[in-house]
Amino acid sequence: MQIEIKPGSCEDCFAIASVIPEFSSGAYPLQEYKQRILNRQHLILVAFENDMPVGFKMGYQKDGENTFYSWLGGVLPQFRKNGIASKLAIEQEKILKENGFQTLEFKTRNYLKPMLIFGLKNGFNIVEVIKKETESNHRIVLRKTLI
Repeated sequence: MQIEIKPGSCEDCFAIASVIPEFSSGAYPLQEYKQRILNRQHLILVAFENDMPVGFKMGYQKDGENTFYSWLGGVLPQFRKNGIASKLAIEQEKILKENGFQTLEFKTRNYLKPMLIFGLKNGFNIVEVIKKETESNHRIVLRKTLI
């Protein structure tokens, strides 16, 4: 499998996310993708396999901080377990370091165990738990120092 990571667009991310099962119940409209990055330093990366988009990672600078918030990302189910998420994360961190970001942050939900494990395995620390209506929906904030 030959994976290539390239800059992408909100439309790319929206198209990939629309077929990722974990996003199906709370899918964001395309306008939300565009609004998130409006007037902010941002980064959108898309993973391609033979010119087919198979995964993405999208985020933006937190207001007034040297922290980058990795807002949304995912890999199509049939392409998982091939290191695509890791390749996207490595490229994201490389670009963020080159652009002077000091920390990288993301949130996940308690029921999304693979994302939580991915973060912990990749050097992130849990820094906050935001309680929601059920334990499975609690938000877990993870942060990693880049410098």
